[in-house]
Amino acid sequence: MFIATLLTAPSAATLDAALVDSLRNAWGGGDAQWLAPDEAVEFTLPKRPDNQWDVWADLQGMGVDLVIQPEQGRRKKMLLADMDSTMIQQECIDELADEAGVGDRVKDITARAMNGELDFDGALKERVGLLADLPETVIGDVLTNRITLMPGGRALLATMKADGAYAALVSGGFTAFTAHVAQTLGFDENRANTLLIADGKLSGEVAMPILGREAKVAALQDISARLGLTHDEVMAVGDGANDLGMLGLAGAGVALHAKPSVAAQCDIRINHGDLTALLYIQGYANSEFASV
Repeated sequence: MFIATLLTAPSAATLDAALVDSLRNAWGGGDAQWLAPDEAVEFTLPKRPDNQWDVWADLQGMGVDLVIQPEQGRRKKMLLADMDSTMIQQECIDELADEAGVGDRVKDITARAMNGELDFDGALKERVGLLADLPETVIGDVLTNRITLMPGGRALLATMKADGAYAALVSGGFTAFTAHVAQTLGFDENRANTLLIADGKLSGEVAMPILGREAKVAALQDISARLGLTHDEVMAVGDGANDLGMLGLAGAGVALHAKPSVAAQCDIRINHGDLTALLYIQGYANSEFASV
């Protein structure tokens, strides 16, 4: 048995009941169960529809995300999340680069790296090199003035943890930022790269080894093994090419507002919803969200 979930952005909750019923009837689905009025709904399916991606493409034009997954085991026991453009709305290195006056150059490298066009390690070294001699205090300034949380993140963490799940933040960014975001949202642990500092300034170098695609896969393997969980019990979420390894290994790999080349390789694509979409696709109703 499968479950189809349709959802919209909370700020544009206009999911049409007639559309849901039409699709449910065409696919021979069960009764619609509304998880949030006008925003998220699910129904059972006897099999995965042959025209799933054609319908998905049509719904995208209406501002609606469609996710179809096996019914069994969809509520996960571990969340493994990327940070930049996933749990927060920015790319930290781009914000630091703006402070250094090299924002446009670094943003171009970041975009190409996240789209899989550049080697991640080399791109990171190049970008960090452009930050040399920035005062160490710029990190706190960026955290305070430039970094905002992705909508729905607090509810996602609070609800999954209240249900006993473990949460790990794994980023190709920097520990100076992941430590703050992890503490703010309630992650159990965080892993990232370390910016090297000398004499109160960024040295332009990052500590080795660099945490990239393979390190995220290793984090999923290490943490799940430590907790006695199977990979199927893990939900991973990210947006960039360096997330593809963990997204493919997890039982539910969610491409959240991802680069097109990344989303194309994932079965779960959230382009309109926020992070609460990760709760809806696990079957949580809005009324079940933990208070934050």
